[in-house]
Amino acid sequence: LKRVARLAPAPCRWNSGLPVNIGVLFVPQQEAWVVERMGKFHRILEPGLNFLIPLLDRIRYVQSLKEIVINVPEQSAVTLDNVTLQIDGVLYLRVMDPYKASYGVEDPEYAVTQLAQTTMRSELGKLSLDRVFRERESLNASIVDAINQASDCWGIRCLRYEIKDIHVPPRVKESMQMQVEAERRKRATVLESEGTRESAINVAEGQKQAQILASEAEKAEQINKAAGREANAMLVKARAKAEAIQLLAAALAQQHGNAAASLSVAEQYVNAFSKIAKDSNTVLLPANTGDVTNMVAQALGIYTTLTKPQAVKTQDEMPPAHEDSRSPATEMLKAEQGSSS
Repeated sequence: LKRVARLAPAPCRWNSGLPVNIGVLFVPQQEAWVVERMGKFHRILEPGLNFLIPLLDRIRYVQSLKEIVINVPEQSAVTLDNVTLQIDGVLYLRVMDPYKASYGVEDPEYAVTQLAQTTMRSELGKLSLDRVFRERESLNASIVDAINQASDCWGIRCLRYEIKDIHVPPRVKESMQMQVEAERRKRATVLESEGTRESAINVAEGQKQAQILASEAEKAEQINKAAGREANAMLVKARAKAEAIQLLAAALAQQHGNAAASLSVAEQYVNAFSKIAKDSNTVLLPANTGDVTNMVAQALGIYTTLTKPQAVKTQDEMPPAHEDSRSPATEMLKAEQGSSS
């Protein structure tokens, strides 16, 4: 029996040899032994102790249920923008159904490897060169889905696919390097311009705040000055004016005060009349301009009219005094008329 089994070896899946049926067999863990009875599939031995009939039962396939790692050879593919790439990858598989893996395909490893290569070419043809580098994860997922759809009838499931290396032609690589450098220079220029703009904005904001603070300080200073010096000056002026008015009132209340006030009003009237033609060329003059005595009499009449109520009050308050019938003011007017004549 051993000689017959050696003469007719069966295809092996990742094992160097097939066990010989001696009736009592021990199947290792994570392995599935496919048994044929008289050339027809009989059953799959589970891990542990199993009994077979010699000569009638034969172990045809041994399938490993562990995860299998397969290196996908390097292959060439053309992208959507007509760039030829050299890509290799790693494929992770597991046998889910030993029966399909044994009778569904002759060489599952070779079949899955070829399927991975063709799927890789078709998926790369849908992407441009830039998207190939950006969407490696989505590309791997697409390849895994395509392999699982095709290998379902083989009893094999693809767990994941990883792209190891992507080799770009030298000229394309130089162009990509130049593009990267240009992009970096662009970013540096943009960042520098943004920094200059931010700096100018900060300087302008600082100057604006400085001017606002300076104007506010100047305003506060002016307010303080106005509240301090000018207020004090106004108070001093008001006090001086009040004292002057008091002194003037006291002087007018003395003897011959009205005459002195009449003389002062007449002098101011004459001075004001002499300055009429200085401010304008057109002057309206009364008919008796040359009669100075009449002008002074008019000024005294105005003053007398203004001071008459106060004089009446003063006479009511003060006792009558014997005075000369000729007042000093009348004598002064006659003296001025004589001098003007």
